Amino acid sequence: MRVKAARLGDCGSAVKFCEIFVNSLELVASGNHKRLALFARFRSILSGRDWVYLSGLLVPLVVYNLVLKGIRIDSQEELPGGFAAFALIRSDLLFNLGYVFLWVGLFALTRQSRLRWPAVVLFHTVTILVIATTTSAHGYFQETGSTLSLNVITYSLTSLGEITDVIGSVTSLAIWAWVLVILGYIVFGPWIMTTLVCGKHGEPGSSGSPSTSRLFALGAFTTSLGFIFLSLPVGAGVAGKSFSRDAVVNIVMSEVEHAQIRGLTANATSIKPPVDTRLQETTETEKKNVVLIHLESARARSMTPHNEDLDTTPYLDTLAKKSLLAERAYTIVPHTSKAITSINCGIDPHLVREITEADPGGVPARCLPELLKEHGYNSVWFSSATEHFEDRRELVQNFGYDYFRPVETMETLGFQKSNYFGYEDNIMLQPSRDWIERHKDKPFLATYLGVTGHHDYRPIDRYGLKDYSNLPGLDHYQNSMRYLDFFVKNVMDQYKELGLYDDTIFVIYGDHGEGFGEHDLFQHDNTIYQEGLEVPFIIHEPGRFEEGRRVQTLTNQLDILPTLVELLGYEVKDGRYAGRSLLAPPEEDRTLFFSCFDEYRCLASIQGTEKYIYFFGNQPDEVYDLASDSLEKNNIANEQSRKELKHKRLQVLAWYSKVNATYEERTPAQE
Repeated sequence: MRVKAARLGDCGSAVKFCEIFVNSLELVASGNHKRLALFARFRSILSGRDWVYLSGLLVPLVVYNLVLKGIRIDSQEELPGGFAAFALIRSDLLFNLGYVFLWVGLFALTRQSRLRWPAVVLFHTVTILVIATTTSAHGYFQETGSTLSLNVITYSLTSLGEITDVIGSVTSLAIWAWVLVILGYIVFGPWIMTTLVCGKHGEPGSSGSPSTSRLFALGAFTTSLGFIFLSLPVGAGVAGKSFSRDAVVNIVMSEVEHAQIRGLTANATSIKPPVDTRLQETTETEKKNVVLIHLESARARSMTPHNEDLDTTPYLDTLAKKSLLAERAYTIVPHTSKAITSINCGIDPHLVREITEADPGGVPARCLPELLKEHGYNSVWFSSATEHFEDRRELVQNFGYDYFRPVETMETLGFQKSNYFGYEDNIMLQPSRDWIERHKDKPFLATYLGVTGHHDYRPIDRYGLKDYSNLPGLDHYQNSMRYLDFFVKNVMDQYKELGLYDDTIFVIYGDHGEGFGEHDLFQHDNTIYQEGLEVPFIIHEPGRFEEGRRVQTLTNQLDILPTLVELLGYEVKDGRYAGRSLLAPPEEDRTLFFSCFDEYRCLASIQGTEKYIYFFGNQPDEVYDLASDSLEKNNIANEQSRKELKHKRLQVLAWYSKVNATYEERTPAQE
């Protein structure tokens, strides 16, 4: 009986187990049925081939965009990593999700429509544009530390012939091969993947009703718009709104914001330009030659007169001890074409990316060559760079120079290329000697615009090379400064050999500085910090300043023209220039203003030793005390009241608006 009971118990347990097993199978079957039903529903909206086709391009696109953003975040020393970086990648994630839903919806809408093939072509075309934009924005940021905007894209496309060599300097055959691989995959990859997974032929079976597809498409479009909308609003944190936004979103949104700024500054009053000025001789007038020696991309901190611990320019250091040296000299816009406008014409440059100063009537001022020509001067411009870059010939003609000698007119044999658009500066020495020997019977103005020192800093070993830095780019740049020291000496020696040295005033200046990651910025266009703005400025006149003279007050390139006018003994009549002579008593409360080269990127001002930087709302304002923090490492904006910051902001915006209004409101004399 016990045995029988035990068996019955075992059987009862087995029966119970079987019941549980059967129930489990039913649940699994039910779940599979639901999943199959769900899968069938998806297939009724989009076929399996469609899902594979879309995934074949959209998944790599999303991964590619997010990886590039991660690389940019990782390259910024001050930005958080890990989970804290999610806030910086949120916009990219949301935009890419929105992009995915957009195309899923469009494919569903056109599944059984004649518009399917146009939709497929549009899918590939737009994706190429998105990837091209993201890739360009990434490359631009890696090279400069700045985000890409629409005006940069427009400027680049309209100047493609000029920047071909620039692009070539930062790319390689391997990069272009990779670009071709990516392009090939975008065009053919989804089709190849779909063929491998689903076969060559379309799948049999009916699809869902058009109303179901339209309903799904509407939901997908709505979801897409929701994700894209959520990707737009990003706060101006330390990284800045532009950096935090997806690259495509940023280009669109920054243009919207720029349009709003243009509206706010549209009614600004202009500054009366010096279009009727002339020079009047006095009893002090001496018709000496004037020589402007342009040191390309020369920042003050890389020159020995400003940094005794660096032996890059020992000749300039010796020369400065018997010259006038401006210890706090600045460029206005850190870009060559803008700087030379201020130097030659004594006016602020147009604060836009386009070189409008090269257009007919583009300079609202009478410039130094034209002023001196009325007093018997000849003028010549030598350049070791190509004449086509930024319409340099037209710009020089607008300044009023009589002769223009670009590198295309010079013998290049035996000279090294210093960068992608020019040769070492010594290439100008023989053309200079030839021209001077033909024209030395009259006073003249001569400008030597070299390009040694400009990115991409190709080493020139004519005078040997030294080890200045473990960073290759900075080391090559410092050696370029060392080369410029030899070039200045060569020019001086030429004038001595030709017997003109004692009758010549030499102005040696940097057009702008250069960044090497000190504030996560590279090159110069948008380097608004001291490394991009502070430049060397030396005036050497034999027989004057023999004991040396150091000007410690703030000065910028507007001061070169009025200083030269006073040194030559002339007076300006029928107008005035904004700058002031360095021979005049110091102006202690002077305020200098600055702008980035890219529009709506940044403005700055310096008054005394306090520097203010405004980023057009893209990121928080910055304030530095240059007396105690010359490297601008400690932002003290939080120590300023809102009223003080607003006053500084209104100051720089007023200057910015007035300068641009001066160029945009042409006077009758210029029309």
